[in-house]
This record gives sequence, C-alpha cells and structure tokens, in this order.
Amino acid sequence: MHADHELTAHLDAHPDTAADTATEPAPRPRKPQPRWLGLLVPASLLLLAEAATRAGWLASNLLPAPSEVLATLQQLAQQGLLGHIAASSARVAAGFVLGAGLALLLGAWVGLSPLALALLNPSFQALRAIPSLAWVPLLLLWLGIDEAPKIVLIAIGAFFPIYMGVASGIRDVDRKLVEVARLRGLSRTALAGRVLLPAALPAVLTGLRNGLSLAWMFMVAAELIAASRGLGYLLTDGRETSRADIVLAAIVLLAVLGKLSDSLMVALEARTLHWRDSFGEAPR
Repeated sequence: MHADHELTAHLDAHPDTAADTATEPAPRPRKPQPRWLGLLVPASLLLLAEAATRAGWLASNLLPAPSEVLATLQQLAQQGLLGHIAASSARVAAGFVLGAGLALLLGAWVGLSPLALALLNPSFQALRAIPSLAWVPLLLLWLGIDEAPKIVLIAIGAFFPIYMGVASGIRDVDRKLVEVARLRGLSRTALAGRVLLPAALPAVLTGLRNGLSLAWMFMVAAELIAASRGLGYLLTDGRETSRADIVLAAIVLLAVLGKLSDSLMVALEARTLHWRDSFGEAPR
C-alpha cells in the first residue's frame, strides 16, 4: 500500500510522465519467420558435401556423398530398416515413460518439500554428472544383456533434465502468487493444483523436451549392450565393416526421428501453454 501511495504521488507531481506512460505503444510481437528458413542450412551443407565429394576434394570412403547415403537408405529399407527404427523407437518410448514418470513424482516432491530438497537433491546432482557409458557395466552386471538394461539406461538419461525442470519450476514460482492463494484460503492440495503446477508448467514442459532429446542420445549407448536390432546396432555394424555410408545413414535417421519427436513436444507445449502472451514463438 505504501508503494502504491508513492506511485500515485509521483504521477500527480509529474503528469507528463503519466501521459507518456499511457501513450507509449505496447511492444509489437515478433513476426514469425517462414518454416522453410530452417531448411537452408542443412540443404546448403548437403549440396556442398555432394559437390566436394564429386570433385574429389573429400575421400568418398570417409565422407560419402549425400546421394550415396540416400542410396544406402533405400537399400537398407529393403533389408528390414523399419524393424531397426521400430526397435529403437520402442526402447526410447519405454525408457522415456519410465524416466519421466519417476522424474515428475520426485521432482514435484523436491519442489514442494524443503525436507525432500535437502535429502535428495545433493545425491541427484552428483548422479547427474555420471556419463552414460559409465552405467553400462553396472547395468550389465545387474540386469544381463536383454532389453531391461537398455530401457533403464534410457530412463536414466531422460530422468535428470525432467527432474530439474519440475523441481526448479516449482521452487521458482513467484512468492506473491502463493501468498495471494493462501489469503484466499486455498488448501495445500488446491494450492499445488491451481497455482504451483500451472505456474511451473513451462519449466516442466521444457524439461520433458530436453529429457526426450537425451533419451535418443542414451538410446545409442544402450544399443551398444549386445543389441541385434536398432539404429545403434547399425552404427556399430557400419563401424565394424568400415561402411561410412551406413554410419551416416543411421545418423541421419537419428536426427530425423529426434526432430520429429521434438516437434511433437513443441506442438504439445504450444497447445498446453496457449494462454501465454510470450515474446516470440518457439521454433518448430
């Protein structure tokens, strides 16, 4: 109230300031750029690589031309490529669901409870620094060489960015919103459901998006665990047979699948957060 009286007195003493504030135009939202702009960089790199390989500037056995990689993809499509894509996608989906479920529960607990923050957060921050490949020997000892260690490793990769997004998103909610909700007599459950979680939703969705990206990355490490199908298996097969075209084909597929899944998360984010009046839209 004291600050409001000071602001009113200031505006009364300086009417020009009030007039300038009232007549100052609102900032215009940024004009969205056309989607095709995102294709300029990869298309230019592909054309440059094609020209450099055909001119002999690059060794074709080390960096095959994009046209050769495309031919390899067509050849792999006739040899069960869809099975490899389906196997990798299923592992990513299972690991992401497992990791995201645990991260949402534990992240919400840590964000809402100071006791959980003090108890769990230091350990999670230490575990987050462990590289993905460091988990492989331990998971092999514990779970064998079947699907279980692969899914658990992917879940570990997805867990930490989602946990960070949920916990930090809840802790960073504006205290004024919480105070207003308490003044209105909201219970703890209503406060969490109607104030804290909606306010933290942007950070939660960002964590889910980052967790899905890491799930694809950890999938490659997971499929090094005695996999006979999957894109990680294709990478290993291409390396062992000195087929750079197969390696690049698998990398291209990983990039495409990662982009498609990320676009789905962006669409979900835009639909869920349609109420936001943000400065600019996220690229898709």
